[in-house]
Amino acid sequence: MLIGVPKEIKVREYRVGLVPANVRELVARGHEVIVETKAGEGIGTSDEQYQAAGATIIKSAQEVFEHAKLIVKVKEPQAVERQWLKPGQILFTYLHLAPDPEQANDLIDSGATCIAYETVTADGGGLPLLAPMSEVAGRLSVQAGAYFLEKTHGGLGILLGGVPGVEPAIVTVIGGGVVGTHAIDVALGMGATVSVLDRNVNVLRNLRKQFGHRLNTVYSTSDAIEHHCSIADLVIGGVLVAGAAAPKLITRDIVRGMKPGSVIVDVAIDQGGCCETARPTTHDAPTYVVDGVIHYCVANMPGAVPRTSTYALNNATLPYVLALADHDLQALRYDRHLLNGLNVHQGKVTNLPVATALGLAFYEPAAALG
Repeated sequence: MLIGVPKEIKVREYRVGLVPANVRELVARGHEVIVETKAGEGIGTSDEQYQAAGATIIKSAQEVFEHAKLIVKVKEPQAVERQWLKPGQILFTYLHLAPDPEQANDLIDSGATCIAYETVTADGGGLPLLAPMSEVAGRLSVQAGAYFLEKTHGGLGILLGGVPGVEPAIVTVIGGGVVGTHAIDVALGMGATVSVLDRNVNVLRNLRKQFGHRLNTVYSTSDAIEHHCSIADLVIGGVLVAGAAAPKLITRDIVRGMKPGSVIVDVAIDQGGCCETARPTTHDAPTYVVDGVIHYCVANMPGAVPRTSTYALNNATLPYVLALADHDLQALRYDRHLLNGLNVHQGKVTNLPVATALGLAFYEPAAALG
């Protein structure tokens, strides 16, 4: 199969779909790989390194889309890229379609097969291709929050860990999944006072076992969210419903009740955000203020540390890229978890949460494949 890797064009997105080591794995199995020139520049990888791994360097993204059967990316295709997709092609990347009807409609019109990293599943209910980026985003959320709590960046002027004789910052983490767990780890490591809210008692129990009594675990209700946001210096939203739009747990009224100069980092912004006042931002303009509260809602947070993020993502995606390259769409029939990643196929929406969020007809993925 001919696999194509375009350079990412989303604002300040430096990650890349395949690293040279993974290109080498594909070439060793008889596949061809074309890579747009300078696609790996953002992670410090040259065209020559891709060529040494067996790839052919292509001058433009349009050529990659024109020739490749399988397109491997990181972020959702931007408007110009979506116009290059065509029937018979396979797109393998993050899509986050539920809050993005424009992208969904373009992918439907393209006739391509679009597989989303974020809805590929695993035994036990995990999301193996979302997890590595959730780990990175969870850790970055605390770094970003600490930065914008500084007075020079508009915040309260609080050091996250405090100093002897001065209380540390109060951090509220909403959602005890992968994002929340890694945010908690960093926030506690920096010395903050941390509470986590979740509606799954087993999740709270496991977090207590992992972090001990340093972590305050709270069963999530509207009252609990309102109270813990009102006393927090930093709120991190890490709520996820796989494939679906994130629930709006932090209402506008809750934001109004927060401290002026406090910070919300909404990691769920890719799925529409779990804060009612959240809207996507970029690394060029990462924040805005509503009712005195700083909102950090960068939709590609892991892009800030592209080398770490790219290698973490490639470690997770390689087995699936190899399966698609080796078996084409038959790979979806062989692997029910990869089949769960199918979001759009030949003009049909094949993910129920996406179809529900966008008010579109849903087709069972196995039936859509025929």
